Amino acid sequence: MYVRHYRGVKVTTQVSEQAISKQTVSEETIGQFRASLVSMDRSIDNAARVDLLRALEELKASCAGAQALLAADLDAFTRKDRGERGVPRAYQGRGINAQIALARRESAWFGTQHLSLARALNDEMPHTLRLLVRGSISEHQATILMRETACLTVQDRATLDREFCCDAAILDGWGNHQLTERIRARTAEIDSDSVARRARKAVGDRRVTSRPAPDTMCWLNVLLPAAEGIAVHATLRRDADSVLAGGDKRTRAQIMADLLVERVTGIGRATPTPVTVNLVVSDQSLLGDNSDPAHVNGYGPVPADIAREWIAKCSEDSETMATVRKLYARPDTGALTAMESTARTFPKGLARLIELRDRSCRTPWCDAPVRHRDHIRDHSRGGLTSAANGAGLCAACNYAKQGSDWSAEPVLGNRHTFTTTTPTGHRYSSEAPPLPTPWTGPDAA
Repeated sequence: MYVRHYRGVKVTTQVSEQAISKQTVSEETIGQFRASLVSMDRSIDNAARVDLLRALEELKASCAGAQALLAADLDAFTRKDRGERGVPRAYQGRGINAQIALARRESAWFGTQHLSLARALNDEMPHTLRLLVRGSISEHQATILMRETACLTVQDRATLDREFCCDAAILDGWGNHQLTERIRARTAEIDSDSVARRARKAVGDRRVTSRPAPDTMCWLNVLLPAAEGIAVHATLRRDADSVLAGGDKRTRAQIMADLLVERVTGIGRATPTPVTVNLVVSDQSLLGDNSDPAHVNGYGPVPADIAREWIAKCSEDSETMATVRKLYARPDTGALTAMESTARTFPKGLARLIELRDRSCRTPWCDAPVRHRDHIRDHSRGGLTSAANGAGLCAACNYAKQGSDWSAEPVLGNRHTFTTTTPTGHRYSSEAPPLPTPWTGPDAA
């Protein structure tokens, strides 16, 4: 019998003496390491601090991988033990998620999510599991890989697992949103029918929920199909910009929130002017039966079948005004056609091209929306106002880049690429995400 105390609560467990010894040693080792972190030497230079931050982040991921292995073992051995004791199969897994949640100090819902991740990694995604245990990817990224491949067969999921996670360098620099887009796009290519069925089924999950927020505020969450959700947000943003242009002192975010309340409660009246949703789709997916997924600006990849349904719906509805923007790409690389300007500020057309090309902030691991169109090489240092020297950044990343000892340079390549150098001398590379490429067959124009 093994007795431990957690916050004054006595826990008694029936385990063997050998198991107690191994567990005690493991806990002692981890405890000693935690103690060393508390008393670590902080009299180091900034480069060493950055390197240590990265090492500790990788350690966090490795710990999550070890937790996943332990959770999978806990599930398997608990089910086996209960099966040998005659517990019906339907009840063999009951409460395991709660045990995991308590051990991780989180809700049962999160315990269930972690257990699902542990099962998938242990049983079907060995390459993802290896990267997580080695600290090459985070627990959240592993969860994305698990979630976005859930609709695939075991064989197809194993193929995608090997394709994306056989080498840690493949995912290096990808933010969570970028990873989600890439996995969704590849999943749609592997089994477009399953992805389309999943998308159609997900429409039934649309809902409105609320939860409390600090300072007597409330989070109002709305889950909608991508087309409707993007259109609602675009409408609020467009009308807020009109209000701002009239000299209103509120921020755009405040106006958008106020407009939403007015229109839902009936105080205000929505303007019926239609809003354009940018849908980037290859000619073969639009006009043929190709499964190459489309891309909705502000959302990400959508199955080709769903994109064709949206376009057909717009064509049938005489009251819906749809704008189709033609984006030309090089057939060999998928890079958008370049543009250049002599002005210091990016013209509207060039700014739109950069936004559609980059999709989200181009700083590695940042998935924030594009707010600034920035000169990669500063204009004061001779940087051109061009697509090659332009990058979409969020406000925070753009302001950080203006700090002392930061620099960036464009790099020649198939897709738009640039490198950023931080004050500590660490260099980070950013490559634009791929776009749907046009037909390159013998009958191509």
